[in-house]
Amino acid sequence: MSTSSLTSSLPHSPSSGIKALARFGFAAKGVVYIVLGTLAVMAATGTQGGKTADKEQALQTIQDLPFGRFLLGLVAFGLLGYVIWRLVQAFRDTEDKGSDAKGLARRLGYAGSGLLYTGIAYTAGRAAFSGGAADNGGGSTQQSIVAKILDQPYGQWLVGAVALGVIGAGLYQIYRAYSGKFAKHVNSSSLPAEQQQIVFRTGQIGYTARGIVMAIIGYFLLQAAMQSNSGKAQGTEGAFDLLASMGPVVLAIVALGLMAYGVYMLVQAKYPVLRGV
Repeated sequence: MSTSSLTSSLPHSPSSGIKALARFGFAAKGVVYIVLGTLAVMAATGTQGGKTADKEQALQTIQDLPFGRFLLGLVAFGLLGYVIWRLVQAFRDTEDKGSDAKGLARRLGYAGSGLLYTGIAYTAGRAAFSGGAADNGGGSTQQSIVAKILDQPYGQWLVGAVALGVIGAGLYQIYRAYSGKFAKHVNSSSLPAEQQQIVFRTGQIGYTARGIVMAIIGYFLLQAAMQSNSGKAQGTEGAFDLLASMGPVVLAIVALGLMAYGVYMLVQAKYPVLRGV
């Protein structure tokens, strides 16, 4: 096989620029999750300044730091890179998922993941460049969107379908952590062999915590659909509040897990674990 034909058989390989955006995106996402988890741990331990928060409120915390607007600008750029990377995954199939029903579903998931962070990237960028508040009332915005959908024909069914999808995605995060697939990704990465086990355990803890929070958010959406009440829809902050009602230890464990997920994202930024990065 000639060099040209070999190159043409690898159409999914992303450019070096896209790879750099992906790694910057992992780093920005990691920072957000570490701040999010830290605030919740502080709330669980009664530390002053601790609170259960959503991602927008985590951005506000970054903005309040020294040189906060500059840091927020970096986070915004990184999250934009993450969005671009996810869309490239979906449309160029860099993970080689194929075009069958299962592959298209996974690629649609990549696109959805990217689009979910579009709003957060916009909020961070707007606050960084205009100096406005980074907290744009994410919970009320989410409830407004759910309310508009519920007002549509078959709106309850649509919100219910989204809720089941979010719950399924949360359970898949947990499944991914403990199935053999995640371990193979870590073992095939460029991480030094002695660090692979540490990163694997960190990722397991992180994906489990993230899966729990996602499943709770999906449960809230399901309640909103079943009761046709947008006020039942809650985001990360609502999930933390529910965990806090089970006791500070429960909240602290899940919050530490989200911090672990943030650390794992930082590792991906330096030693990409996903294929194609």
